[in-house]
Amino acid sequence: MVPSLAEKCGVFGVYAPEEDVARLTFFGLYSLQHRGQESAGIATTDGERPHLYAQMGLVSQVFNEEVLASLPGRAAVGHTRYSTTGSSVEENAQPILAEGDAGWVAVSHNGNVVNADLLRAELEGEGASFRSSSDTEVITELLVRAPGASWEERIAHVMRRLNGAYSLTILTQDAVFAVRDPLGVRPLAIGRLAHGSSGGWVFASESCALDHLGAEFVREIEPGEIVRVDEAGLRATQAVPPRRRSLCMLEYIYFARPDSRLGGELVHPVRMEMGARLAEEHPVEADLVVGVPDSAIAAAIGYARASGIPYGEALIKNRYVGRTFIHPDQLLRERGVWLKFNPLPELLRGKRVVVVDDSIVRATTTPRVVAMLRRAGATEVHMRITSPPITHPCFYGVDMATRSELIAAHESVEGIRRHIDADSLGYLSVEGTVAATRQGRDGLCTACFTGDYPGAVPLQFDKFVLESGGARDRHAVPLTSAAP
Repeated sequence: MVPSLAEKCGVFGVYAPEEDVARLTFFGLYSLQHRGQESAGIATTDGERPHLYAQMGLVSQVFNEEVLASLPGRAAVGHTRYSTTGSSVEENAQPILAEGDAGWVAVSHNGNVVNADLLRAELEGEGASFRSSSDTEVITELLVRAPGASWEERIAHVMRRLNGAYSLTILTQDAVFAVRDPLGVRPLAIGRLAHGSSGGWVFASESCALDHLGAEFVREIEPGEIVRVDEAGLRATQAVPPRRRSLCMLEYIYFARPDSRLGGELVHPVRMEMGARLAEEHPVEADLVVGVPDSAIAAAIGYARASGIPYGEALIKNRYVGRTFIHPDQLLRERGVWLKFNPLPELLRGKRVVVVDDSIVRATTTPRVVAMLRRAGATEVHMRITSPPITHPCFYGVDMATRSELIAAHESVEGIRRHIDADSLGYLSVEGTVAATRQGRDGLCTACFTGDYPGAVPLQFDKFVLESGGARDRHAVPLTSAAP
């Protein structure tokens, strides 16, 4: 459920000269719509000039047959956005297009560059002008100004200057590039198209997008790697040495679709394992296990199997209501919960209920879910959370909250239990969560649970730091080293 967490974006890229690349990109983005619902865009190349269309709205709202027909070419990149740097406005819709002495590029970005304000100030000092408040435009401007005889050299140069998380798909006149930061915070996968006389190559934030296109999953892009595909085929370069591997643990808990693969693991069984471990760590006598749709369903099934308590679908989700976090206004967020879920009193009446959810952030929505279940007749409501308490903000592409807004940063578990009015509350431990992913503690970013950031981060988070006209003192938000 998690109305106070939001992914940055979904990115996509394809090189397939004999295919309708705009249409392939549309369906790829449609598969990644869960990663962002604010805007969508596609850029294509016909081998000479770019064609770009990006607007506010869902993928299905932005594109129609006429628009797709206006995007010819042999290669494309696409983007579906939720903002973590910059407002939700048309100027920030991606891909971002720019041109320099070496030619033009179009960039789609998933992540968050924490030194973007400093880099933008430097670029403005060199005469660059910006039309958006997105860190993606900073990356794009750096690319078209970077030294180097090839795009690989220019991209590598820019990678050495960026601090933070970024998975990129980059379109040039005759190639598509996929780039992942040296920490590997956000996912990025490679697929091979089998249909057509020559096939083609696909890049996507999640492997589920490859499945929908009939593409064969090849592998995940490695941290610090640049992968290029053009008429000569696919080539990979380890551009920047990989650092401490830090795949975001929230991808397993919440963000990724259950049919995606991360770190070699299918997400659905990982979530089931989280639920089973949660049952071991926080057992309770109850009559029914209920999962909050959709991301907690697999964990609820795992909890039910491990505990022996029957599982039931007692919360029905309205599939035509978007995730509640898409509303910037908190009042609309809260009202959205009532539009999104409806309890089944016949299943809940007189029952002691275990409710499995993926996280509690501000704890504004969870009390309403508990109250909804009680009104439907539940005699006891026991909340079980498949993540540890979130105590620190994310600087790597999750629009979460400031630390002062995170309830677990200043309240005990018992205090949170009282606040949400549950009969009991149990969080999965960091150790249990990590073990369920099978990645090992050194392969995951657990910063929002532990404060152990894999790189230097600002002392405070401001998603509007690049807004034009703002009082933007670049030295007011210094970087602090990662925890040892």
